[in-house]
Amino acid sequence: MPRYMVERNFPSGLEIPSTEDGRKAMLGVVENNASEQVFWVQTFVTDDHTKTFCVYDGPSPEAVRRAAEINGLPVDRISEISVLDPYFYVGR
Repeated sequence: MPRYMVERNFPSGLEIPSTEDGRKAMLGVVENNASEQVFWVQTFVTDDHTKTFCVYDGPSPEAVRRAAEINGLPVDRISEISVLDPYFYVGR
């Protein structure tokens, strides 16, 4: 399955509470993504919480975008990505 990087901007900042409400919100995102066969791998957040870089596995960029719409999340850019492992080249 292809892997995608989704860039998102949150001008007011993204805050997810470390509470039961935050846990339920994240579980809802995961469940909504599954309805589009999209799987959240991980997210990187800038220090000021205004930008995220989210890694997803999914069948297509369109499916990733639909999942974001269902979750009410912005999408600024979707890029198909692959892994470049620098240690693959060490010692060759």
